[in-house]
Amino acid sequence: MVKKLLNRETKISVSGLGYVGLPIALEFARKVQVVGYDIREDRIEKLKKRIDPNQEVSPEAFQGADILFTSNPEDLAGASFHIIAVPTPIDEHNLPDISPLIHACETIGDVLKQDDYVVFESTVYPGCTEEECIPVLEKFSGLKCGKDFKVGFSPERINPGDKIHTLKSIVKVVSGCDKVSLENIANTYQLIVEAGIHRVSSIKVAEAAKIIENTQRDINIAFMNELSLIFNRMNINTYEVLEAANTKWNFLSFYPGLVGGHCIGVDPYYLTYKARELGYHAQVINSGRFVNDSMGAYIAKQTVKKIIAIDKNINHAKVLILGVTFKENISDIRNSKVIDIARELHSYGVDVDLFDPRASKQEVKREYGLNLISEIGKDYDAVIVAVSHAEFSSFDESFFSSITNHKAVLIDVKGIYRGKIKNLNYWSL
Repeated sequence: MVKKLLNRETKISVSGLGYVGLPIALEFARKVQVVGYDIREDRIEKLKKRIDPNQEVSPEAFQGADILFTSNPEDLAGASFHIIAVPTPIDEHNLPDISPLIHACETIGDVLKQDDYVVFESTVYPGCTEEECIPVLEKFSGLKCGKDFKVGFSPERINPGDKIHTLKSIVKVVSGCDKVSLENIANTYQLIVEAGIHRVSSIKVAEAAKIIENTQRDINIAFMNELSLIFNRMNINTYEVLEAANTKWNFLSFYPGLVGGHCIGVDPYYLTYKARELGYHAQVINSGRFVNDSMGAYIAKQTVKKIIAIDKNINHAKVLILGVTFKENISDIRNSKVIDIARELHSYGVDVDLFDPRASKQEVKREYGLNLISEIGKDYDAVIVAVSHAEFSSFDESFFSSITNHKAVLIDVKGIYRGKIKNLNYWSL
């Protein structure tokens, strides 16, 4: 496979050109020919102009890339190594929604040829590739997996906004449906991954490895959030406690906060779904999910209490929320738990302004039905710094005082202003 790719006898295709797919496609396109496929025509048009809609990849990253950006599935037929990197979200009931994945399998199945490879990077529950994806590939191609084409799973480890831990510098976990496919898939990824390849014995092991990476973080953050609930009742600051605890060499460094996005806030539900299917109720994972999913409403209720405590009428209160993306220094608003804060405040009759210099107004409106303001206003009774964007790091007490009423409240979710606020009513997790 590698020889055929390097000799330009065939191509790699990447389906799904978002946070995961685009970096993979561009890295491979510096070595071999690539077909970059996405169903969103507006995204394809921007990529042709070297514009990443997610603002993660610079225009310079497109230079020297031998890649065809397309929304025409017929263009996929020229490839023999197909990478699927589409989203795997959850629905309104927190159940896995693999419909984008199944649709991608149907699309690839239509163009699949003898001796082709299909490798999945989308995060799924263990068993999904073999139980759900391969049957679709076989149905639409008329071919048999293992005999006519090969399948593998190599979980993505992209961290949006992280310029240090990149695709090339993170060890790549790979698996295949047999020993031959494992070696071909490993050798193909070795073309671009400098950190090395970690081979595992089965597709299920690779699927499980990925899903526990994010579930582990979710549980640890849930513990920190629960500590913050307890320490708030003791009137001590959680960040100060953690700062002290971190002086021990083996203390694990996690912090409280909102847990959203398309990974940590989603992946544990894929694991608990599969556990239920197997007759097991995942108590620790579900408890962690409950704690983390409750934090937005908790922060809003604490804000309401603080406003009432300074003798403000909550029905006439005005609150500014700084930041709406799911984490700092990115534009991604998917599964943002800041929205939970805004909606909970609205339920109390609070007038809420949302400001974020990185998020798209159109996307926030389309996804959540909420409006972002263009400029920060005045006369706020409370300011909630929900996301620690770099743009907010220069804000100081004089700035907050200039946009708030007398005796206003500052809610510092991430604790970035701890020790710097003297006169405002300050609170953090």
